[in-house]
Amino acid sequence: MAQSAPTTHDPDAKRKIVNRLRRAHGQLAAVIEAVESDAHCRDSVHQLSAVSKALDRAGFLMISSALKECMTAPDGQADVEELEKLFLSLA
Repeated sequence: MAQSAPTTHDPDAKRKIVNRLRRAHGQLAAVIEAVESDAHCRDSVHQLSAVSKALDRAGFLMISSALKECMTAPDGQADVEELEKLFLSLA
């Protein structure tokens, strides 16, 4: 079984990822609230689109950070196949 891609150790990348995920979390809460309160579907769809984009960007940042770390790892070991699989799962 292939080893999982490493999580990010870059503090700046981690901060950006967490911020995007928190933003998506807040936007998703707004979508849920809008649906529960029978708000106009246009508003819900707009917020849902924002959630989707925030999650996509967080995923791309995670993979980008993992790629950078793999390419600069002292042992030179990178599970390129696993990283490629993760990247394509976001498409």
